[in-house]
Amino acid sequence: MLDALTPLAAPTSQASTIRQSAQEFEGMFLSTLLETMFSGLETEGPFGGGHSEKVYRSLMVQEYGKAIAQAGGIGIADSLEKELLSLQEIGQ
Repeated sequence: MLDALTPLAAPTSQASTIRQSAQEFEGMFLSTLLETMFSGLETEGPFGGGHSEKVYRSLMVQEYGKAIAQAGGIGIADSLEKELLSLQEIGQ
């Protein structure tokens, strides 16, 4: 009985994996865009600048990219998911 259900479960699992991968790609893409935007910002004051700030800013920008992608992003994940799913249908 389980063997009959296994083929049905695999496409759903694969579709969710594709969605997750597309969303991660969009998050990385947005992080790259945001990194460029934030690179021109200069900081001042006794606690501004330095290596630690560069590391923190990099981590912050990565999280911004992930958050934007999870909130719906700019449509890259949707387009990528649609294209990957259509390519799978052609290959089968």
